[in-house]
Amino acid sequence: MESIIEIDDFKRISTGVSGTGQADDFLITNKAFEMILQVMKQNEIPQDYYLRISTHSGGCSGMKYDLGFDDKIQENDRKFSCDQINILIDSASLFYVQGVRLDYQDGEYGSGFVFNNPNNSGNCGCSC
Repeated sequence: MESIIEIDDFKRISTGVSGTGQADDFLITNKAFEMILQVMKQNEIPQDYYLRISTHSGGCSGMKYDLGFDDKIQENDRKFSCDQINILIDSASLFYVQGVRLDYQDGEYGSGFVFNNPNNSGNCGCSC
């Protein structure tokens, strides 16, 4: 199981992918981390469940990211652990979360988890 390193305002997950560096780590802000714990408590999610982070194609607008809780580990999953949260990322998604930061935003138009990907070049302008 991989570990997460806490640095100031975020936790850093080294993906362990060959040829990657610190800039490719997946980051979880402390605010997002605290909200994940709050969601687990409010929904009575058992401590032995995993936070599953996965990706799927969003067409020309880039990748879409999903968060959920899972109690089943698949053969292609990588496991990470930090404090009270265990995390699963499947090997296909691992490539697409490199350099991504998971944050929690609370604003006048709503609140929620946000994936910030500095590697995403944006959309193509076709309104898809």
